[in-house]
Amino acid sequence: MESQNITLAVPKEVLRRVKVIAAQRGTSVSRLLIQALEDVATADEAYERARRRSLALLKRPPNLGTRGRRNWTRDELHER
Repeated sequence: MESQNITLAVPKEVLRRVKVIAAQRGTSVSRLLIQALEDVATADEAYERARRRSLALLKRPPNLGTRGRRNWTRDELHER
């Protein structure tokens, strides 16, 4: 995969903390940022797939054996 450099403005205290984390994990700040960005992109793609599946189900609801009719009343459901 081809890479492209970017410039970020990060608060000094955040950068200091991230450098410590990177050192503890034996990696670089750049690698931590790449992983975080990959995680965001993957989560967004997964959400979008799930959203499309859910919308498709709303258009074609599963057959629950009722043929679209209810055969119970509200009172029957709430009987005690």
